[in-house]
Amino acid sequence: MKIGDKLPEILGTDEKGEEITLTQYKGRKLIVYAYPKDNTSGCTAEACSLKQHFSELSQAGYAIIGVSKDTAASHQKFIDKYELPFPLIADTEKQLLQALGAWGEKSMYGKKTMGTLRTTYLVNEEGVIEKIFTPKEIKTKIHAEQILDYINQ
Repeated sequence: MKIGDKLPEILGTDEKGEEITLTQYKGRKLIVYAYPKDNTSGCTAEACSLKQHFSELSQAGYAIIGVSKDTAASHQKFIDKYELPFPLIADTEKQLLQALGAWGEKSMYGKKTMGTLRTTYLVNEEGVIEKIFTPKEIKTKIHAEQILDYINQ
């Protein structure tokens, strides 16, 4: 997906097994962030950055939804451990990740694998993507601050 594209209506199923749809967020802005894996250092830093700035992001009109290929049970443990105040989509079939363009070839230690490309999408009240933070742009420890800097310009 690119700037100007609309998110799919059905985003996926969260950690509680409940379906998350775009319609549920009609009239609200969204931060949809794709991340590789629960309980890894970078992903934990990113989630905690968003948690730390949750009230500021909410006051700016944004709801937050995380998405990874981890299971609902893994997400629930991650949420409980770090007291995350937002839902995490368990995209085990990688449908949303692929639709977003956040699934692709990665290179780690010279080895090429397929995986989640850490990407964040800022979405307007109509479900249209307005900004994309690419993997190279995202600094996990201060990612919420990066988002706030962008929306406050």
